[in-house]
Amino acid sequence: MIKKYLLFFLGWLMFNNPASGVAEVVHSNTVYTYEKLSADLQKLNQIYPQEVSIKKIGMSHFGRNVWGVRLGKGEKNILMIGAHHGREWLTSSLLMVMLEQYAKAYHSGEQYGPFTTRIFDEISIWFVPMLNPDGVTIQQQGLQALDVGSSDKLFEMNGYSPDFSKWKANGLGVDLNRQYPEGWNHLKNMTPIPWYELYKGRISQQESEVRAITEFTKQLNPLIAVSYHSSGREIFWKYKNGDYLRRDKLLAEKVSLLTGYSLGTPLKNAIGGGFTDWFITNFHRPGMTLEISPLVGETNPPLSVFSEEWKRNELVGILLANEAVNMKNQ
Repeated sequence: MIKKYLLFFLGWLMFNNPASGVAEVVHSNTVYTYEKLSADLQKLNQIYPQEVSIKKIGMSHFGRNVWGVRLGKGEKNILMIGAHHGREWLTSSLLMVMLEQYAKAYHSGEQYGPFTTRIFDEISIWFVPMLNPDGVTIQQQGLQALDVGSSDKLFEMNGYSPDFSKWKANGLGVDLNRQYPEGWNHLKNMTPIPWYELYKGRISQQESEVRAITEFTKQLNPLIAVSYHSSGREIFWKYKNGDYLRRDKLLAEKVSLLTGYSLGTPLKNAIGGGFTDWFITNFHRPGMTLEISPLVGETNPPLSVFSEEWKRNELVGILLANEAVNMKNQ
């Protein structure tokens, strides 16, 4: 089954290019800021009012909106999240380009690669392209990202370094992907104080961004959830999957074949704390963390890798929508 699937996609990729048209609104060749994302969402909603709808699902600590955007009209949903971490904003660019390209094809009734976009009449994709807008802005702008009253604390949380390119946390120095309740109590080797990375907070779900996405996910009840991160070209999908282990592995293998990303092997006693861990445990449905880009260390992936990562991920959303059609609401 998987071999046939691989041969099908390899053949298709050799002779097809669904994104031959350059995105008209979202520009991936520039540092993608919260302000650009917010403006692009409004433009896409204006261009494709029947296909795209926008919803504020929450706010960051410093008052930036956490946006959710729906593509499609289906009652069933899948969820795709970007930028849990400040330095991982290239995932926001990726999801926004995906949103625009899918919306364009859906609007015109075109095929997208081997898939019909009519699938979005049955399945909606909800994108949360930038969960951590404060962290993204801090990583991109440094001390200028916050008001003067907050800059001293920000400087301290960055180890008194003026270089904020390594910043992962939110605006309060909490790592949002160490904030989910599944396994939170057992997280070890975390920093004990607010820091640019790896501080799990005083209690799980204390941060407004995490409360927003968990509440939104409960309301949405998605059949599949994907959280995009960087870097390493790896897929993490396994966390206490129980009776659904085979189902979830098969889906992860399909995404692996499509992207060329390897399937991550979690530690035997993986302890969790991340969104995917929480989703799999609470919903008993497939959840995945996709790490885009070759490994780059403690910084954002360079813009130069976007084209390759887009080619690898272009069909992920519509593939998952097709997989979700036949899933039962467990």
